[in-house]
Amino acid sequence: MFDTISISTDARGVATLTLNRPEKHNALSAQMLAELTQAAADLGANDGVRVVVLTGAGKSFCAGGDLGWMREQMHADAETRAREAAKLAHMLQALNTMPKPLIGALQGNAFGGGVGMASICDVAIGVDHLRMGLTETRLGIIPATIGPYVLARMGEGRARRIFMSARLFDASEAVDLGLLARSVPGDALAEAIEAEVAPYLTCAPGAVAAAKALARQLGPRIDAETIEMTIQALKSRWETEEAAEGIGAFFDKRKAAWMP
Repeated sequence: MFDTISISTDARGVATLTLNRPEKHNALSAQMLAELTQAAADLGANDGVRVVVLTGAGKSFCAGGDLGWMREQMHADAETRAREAAKLAHMLQALNTMPKPLIGALQGNAFGGGVGMASICDVAIGVDHLRMGLTETRLGIIPATIGPYVLARMGEGRARRIFMSARLFDASEAVDLGLLARSVPGDALAEAIEAEVAPYLTCAPGAVAAAKALARQLGPRIDAETIEMTIQALKSRWETEEAAEGIGAFFDKRKAAWMP
């Protein structure tokens, strides 16, 4: 059914949703965005699913936006750019509001949109050797559509430590920032995830869904107006000379004009 992701469900109703483009470091392509949006709807409506674990195949959890997708945006018109930005925004919202607990098992690095994917998890646990970073500003763009979820996870004060600088940080700092609940050695990740999953199997599924919805209502506002604002913000950045220079430099394997 899916080409870029896979879903398996065990006898307890624990579904594992795997980003399955290991050769591309699980970068978010247009197809993957569509498949993740559909998966969120399917899993959310499946009464047999109690908990969802989100992870990645291969060495990386998620490297952010697909390079082919980024190249296409360089040559797209404004309407197309807005439409493509909306795909990411609506996928994140679909997973963020899915009425099932979402546990992130970060088995590798997460950059850009991958940090957004970690931020929509109710709990995220990562391996202790991973690296993370919001690298968009290095390319002349901004972490716009993932922004509401990153800010909701970390709070503005902590987010501003890494939101604009594009610097990379390790698992220990990710815990301090609130992105990860904790970090563990790679061979302990499965056990740590199971410890997060098990309590939910003792809870009433409807109560869990209602409690998650309440938490989202009480948290920072992420509604249609907020999402549309982030879409327009990203579209506007794509139209700047800085974005053309930054992304062009990336593909040309050279330093952007603003770099020392």
